[in-house]
Amino acid sequence: MTTTPSEVLTTLSTIRDYIRWAASRFTEANVSFGQGTLTALDEAAALVLHTIYQPYDLSDAYLNATLSLDERQNVIDMVDKRISNRVPVAYLTHEAMFAGLSFYVDERVLVPRSPIAELIEQRFAPWVVPEDVQSILDLCTGSACIAIACAYEFPDAYVDAVEISKDAMIVAEKNVRRHHLEDAVTLYHSDLFEELPEHRYDIIVSNPPYVAIEEWTHLPAEFHAEPEIALKAGETGLDVVIRILADADNYLTEKGILIIEVGSSAETLQDTFPEVPFYWLEFERGGDGVFLLTAEQVNYHHQLFIAALK
Repeated sequence: MTTTPSEVLTTLSTIRDYIRWAASRFTEANVSFGQGTLTALDEAAALVLHTIYQPYDLSDAYLNATLSLDERQNVIDMVDKRISNRVPVAYLTHEAMFAGLSFYVDERVLVPRSPIAELIEQRFAPWVVPEDVQSILDLCTGSACIAIACAYEFPDAYVDAVEISKDAMIVAEKNVRRHHLEDAVTLYHSDLFEELPEHRYDIIVSNPPYVAIEEWTHLPAEFHAEPEIALKAGETGLDVVIRILADADNYLTEKGILIIEVGSSAETLQDTFPEVPFYWLEFERGGDGVFLLTAEQVNYHHQLFIAALK
């Protein structure tokens, strides 16, 4: 593999060359993925294309275009920064894709990557009748990617989004303005349901913190670049999830649904509540650890969830 900057500048010329080279550098350096991209090639494409001001979905026909010397140097610098700083590519580009939409991100928020995007694009069918959905709540909204994607798919519904971090709220507000959805998405600075007005929702969806402390300690450096508050959730990883389960009964409509991503804590959750029929959703594009409960199920097991808080 070409290694020195001067060799790279003189022997590599096309977009394709630099994506391939960057992917090789990432693999050689044992860079960790999983924060918006899953492979070295995806990570390289995202970084190179953004650096030369091209879209993620650039046609293959342009990949053989020759880069200027300045563009080549900029790409080399960005690849070096990605490797040396060990931060997700989205923090370098300040952009992440979610449900086909572009979002501003930085170190104040988790990088959007939830498989819940696929559910939103399907308008949560067959679990709801999309035309009947009037209200949606996104708990732990972070960058507001879930809330904003829901607003696009349900233009006649109102969407509330809750975030405890004031820093993350600033990013969420930026994204709401960026998508011109100030009239469709209402942001609340709140610890889950605490500051919400009394209201019931047809859909409550959440990608809350769900990483156990021990697991978080051993995560790659890239994940430690993300805000701890968005990842860590106590000894079991379920501190926030159980609080949502305990209170959701008061905020769901009669035919409402609750969808929560718990990722690596899925088995722990199932073991904690063996009586609860969590429906574990499957995704065509990959991803797991997302469950669904109906309002009836949440209500039926309400006392069980309350008891788990003690």
